[in-house]
Amino acid sequence: MFAASQSQAKPESSSKTADARLQWLRKHRQPLIWAGLIAAVLVLLWFALISMLDRPIQRAEISGKFTQVSRLQIEQVLEPFAHRGFISIDLDAVKRAVEQLRWIDYARVERAWPDGLRVMVTEQVAVARWGATGLLNTRGKLFLPDARDLPAELPLLEGPDGMEGEVANLYLETFPRLLTVGLRLSRVTLDERGAWNLSLSNGVEVRLGRQDISTRLERFITAASPVIATRAGEVRYIDMRYSNGFSIGWGGAGNAATATAQSAGSDDNV
Repeated sequence: MFAASQSQAKPESSSKTADARLQWLRKHRQPLIWAGLIAAVLVLLWFALISMLDRPIQRAEISGKFTQVSRLQIEQVLEPFAHRGFISIDLDAVKRAVEQLRWIDYARVERAWPDGLRVMVTEQVAVARWGATGLLNTRGKLFLPDARDLPAELPLLEGPDGMEGEVANLYLETFPRLLTVGLRLSRVTLDERGAWNLSLSNGVEVRLGRQDISTRLERFITAASPVIATRAGEVRYIDMRYSNGFSIGWGGAGNAATATAQSAGSDDNV
């Protein structure tokens, strides 16, 4: 009995709801029509405005400090985007295309009213050579793996493929610290076994090994660098691969001289 009476009540409730909706629509018909017309007009005006503003690109303003890249190269990259719509042009696509140039580090692209583009470029800054043909930028990124002419004055960094960032970081952290004690870093090498070697501009090699690199480097700067400062012409290498000290390889004599009484106990000095 309860189920039957409930099923009969549903159609009546639905009918009342439908009638209420129809009454509401009749009551608000005029405002709804006007709202629809206004919305349609606004949409048409919007599309008309976009169509008026989306005039073809006619010019490009190019700025930046040009050393390795010319304005002509950038203009050639921009040619496929000529006559694209001022509004509809994909600025990110333009940016990516400009940044494909080998010496471009970063490009900023903006619209220039009423029918132009403004392109501002920043060139890569090479801070080091990577191996025989590569160049690294200020972030330690290999941006040019096959450079034809490598500036000889740049320091040489070497290591396994994929380790460019780590080698560059050690160089960037170490270079200014060595300058404070009158030494100039010219080469950083990470071999396949994970051992680090530094070469100074005066020809001295600093062997850091595979472990405790920060500690050994600190010990070199505070304890070993004064020896180089006073007797640089006699030193071939300084071996920091000891727990508490270091040893010195003297030029000419061919033997390594222990520089501290605590230099025994190396754990990776092979």
